[in-house]
Amino acid sequence: MAVLLLGTFDTKGGEYAYVRDLVAAAGQDVVLVDVGVMGGGTLAADVGPEAVAAAGGADLEQLRRSGDRGAALRAMADGAAAVTRDLHARGQVSGMLALGGSGGSSVAAAAMRVLPVGLPKVLVSTMAAGDVSAYVGQSDVTLMYSVVDIAGLNSISRQILGNAAAAVAAMSAAHEQRRAAGPPSGDRPLVAATMFGVTTPAVDAARARLEELGYEVLVFHATGSGGRAMEALAAAGHFAGVLDLTTTEIADELVGGVLTAGPDRLTAAGAAGVPQVVSLGAVDMVNFGPLDTVPGRFRDRRLLVHNPTVTLMRTTPAECAEIGRTIGTKLAAATGPVALLVPRGGVSAVDVEGGPFHDPDADAACFEAVLSAVAGSDVQVTVYEQDINDPGFAVAAADLLNELIRGAVAPVPTQRGSV
Repeated sequence: MAVLLLGTFDTKGGEYAYVRDLVAAAGQDVVLVDVGVMGGGTLAADVGPEAVAAAGGADLEQLRRSGDRGAALRAMADGAAAVTRDLHARGQVSGMLALGGSGGSSVAAAAMRVLPVGLPKVLVSTMAAGDVSAYVGQSDVTLMYSVVDIAGLNSISRQILGNAAAAVAAMSAAHEQRRAAGPPSGDRPLVAATMFGVTTPAVDAARARLEELGYEVLVFHATGSGGRAMEALAAAGHFAGVLDLTTTEIADELVGGVLTAGPDRLTAAGAAGVPQVVSLGAVDMVNFGPLDTVPGRFRDRRLLVHNPTVTLMRTTPAECAEIGRTIGTKLAAATGPVALLVPRGGVSAVDVEGGPFHDPDADAACFEAVLSAVAGSDVQVTVYEQDINDPGFAVAAADLLNELIRGAVAPVPTQRGSV
């Protein structure tokens, strides 16, 4: 296995030769992939740009003649991802290091994102000090700010690139050791859980119960990136089950908040047939930043300053109905066992009686819509009179997920009742 060095050797060949030598001196083999379009580099690659372009469904000479840099970057990103995926499938990649500006970083990041979680990925980029979500996505890319432009070797860049080479070499060595040792004995099946500050008591109690039952629980903060990460891992087959108690990201997607996980939230587990227990945690709110960042069209709404950087907005009955329909429709489309738990006592810590977001009409609109959407499907439904953070609700959710995972309870047609 080897550390994959992928980048534009036509413009950064000297820098890549420098880190290649450092990684090799640390005892790691190296495989070089050149994604440079213009050519003329002096660093020989194991996979050249012609092969990368072809893997992306393009012809390198045509990319050069077109003069369309954006199209070239897209083609090389597709090719880089395909080449990286193939090298990993053949067991040749123990880690990956790339260096770049905005364009090179986008190509390298596309390749890094196809590698599995846990495999080391280090990206030294001029863009690492800003919004890096476009590069990281839902992967575990390690970003290092280059400080100076990656345009030749100097007293600063040698230190930065030296640290990056040392990091990826050590990380790759550790990854190879873990791989050789195999999975630890007694590994427990993984369960995903979604949590927000206002549903923490529920998830903490459910997690404790699931751990008693023999599961390892991975908790995802429902802040958009957390939901996307969970969906990606569910699609990749990492989970035995999903305890999706906190579906608030759907409210942000539909109403216009800042913590949306995108339109595909609440779809991966269902498409993969993974057992899931789902509730309506924190759908009473949409999230914004500091109070002065709330869009003007929402300024007359019921707002709650959660902390100096987070402002919550209460969802209306009409919005709650749309949220409920969306959740119910996605659950009804699932291919695996699904249970829906409806907490009539409140969907968050601030939605309970006496709380600042208590709104029985809005909650009722959500409950009616979600129940109507799953009616006639195989979604198992239980309606609780408690609020979502009631310990009994949380433990019941954990026990039900355990039953679905173990096959003790098969999905049954929708039924409405109270517990």
